[in-house]
Amino acid sequence: MSGIYIHIPFCKQACHYCDFHFSTSMKKKEEMVLAIAKEIQMRKSEFELLDCARSDHKIETIYFGGGTPSVLTSEEINFLIAAVYNNYSVIENPEITLEANPDDLSRERIIELSKSKINRLSIGIQSFFEDDLQLMNRAHNSVEAKKCLEEATKYFDNISLDLIYGIPRMSNEKWKQNIETALSFGISHISSYALTVEPKTALNKLIQTGKIAAPKDEVAQEHFAILVETLEANNFIHYELSNFGKENYFSKNNSAYWLGKKYIGIGPSAHSYDGVSRSWNVSNNSLYLKSIQEDKLPNEIEILSTADRYNEYVMTGLRTIWGVSLDRIKTEFGDEYLDYLNKQVQKFLNDDLVFIENNILKPTPKGKFLTDGIASDLFYLNLE
Repeated sequence: MSGIYIHIPFCKQACHYCDFHFSTSMKKKEEMVLAIAKEIQMRKSEFELLDCARSDHKIETIYFGGGTPSVLTSEEINFLIAAVYNNYSVIENPEITLEANPDDLSRERIIELSKSKINRLSIGIQSFFEDDLQLMNRAHNSVEAKKCLEEATKYFDNISLDLIYGIPRMSNEKWKQNIETALSFGISHISSYALTVEPKTALNKLIQTGKIAAPKDEVAQEHFAILVETLEANNFIHYELSNFGKENYFSKNNSAYWLGKKYIGIGPSAHSYDGVSRSWNVSNNSLYLKSIQEDKLPNEIEILSTADRYNEYVMTGLRTIWGVSLDRIKTEFGDEYLDYLNKQVQKFLNDDLVFIENNILKPTPKGKFLTDGIASDLFYLNLE
């Protein structure tokens, strides 16, 4: 199976922590929608997706990310979904996700979306507290956060929400209240991330000028432990480092990334993967539009080396409940990689940060928060 990711590069305002590609000007929105539909059509031959006899070449997921996809009208969203259906072979009941912000989800809008092919909402709540939302420069307020969930749960069964932890001045008790509030709406999936400081963001500048305290790793680690304990006690499965879902409610789109499935990324800055290469579109709206108008794909392509594919598998596998298969390392990458992995992992086994069971390498509860750092120490560098 394959997936299609559609990047909508517009936001009402810039969150202080965000380094994704977007524009706060909506002047070219209609032009962009037409260009994205054209790119969908231009790339229909990739992976032989129209070969209906091969089930692995069917589209299983369509994901609207951004930016803020909910700034599109329902007509524009339906137009882009139709473009996918008109050009690709799609399974009978695909997962179609729309990322949305609470301030875009009025009752009327939610009803509109429920009548479309969108069957999953990913709502950017981040926090239910007003001071946190102001610190992050979110476009919505606490009342809107709760109201949109109240309405969305009436019309959508499959809802995910985002929460951010490790925010300066956020106590453990306040973080627990955020989680409990989210759980009170009966949602089935939560994605939660530590507040990180990226270069060239407003948050970085505010910290450098002393206007905001820098996030502390030890606070984030405490919040992470509270998150895992609370959600697992409420029948959520911690299936990926930052993602928790009830049974049958894992994100099929994101799971495909972690399991190494193929996907096409449409729109400015979107990435694609076909099993042997990775490509990415230009992160510039004007250059993207110009290229599409000239019938050229605005992307660069990188052929992945064996080392690249090994490193990516270790990184994604270690973050998930599926772990890193030592048998797959041997079969797909060879004895040299397996010997290297076994050598590098010993110190983490000794420190009880990872364990091996049924020839699968996974992090221990103690090692989960440190997963990315552990994975980087297992990377094979300069092999080819």
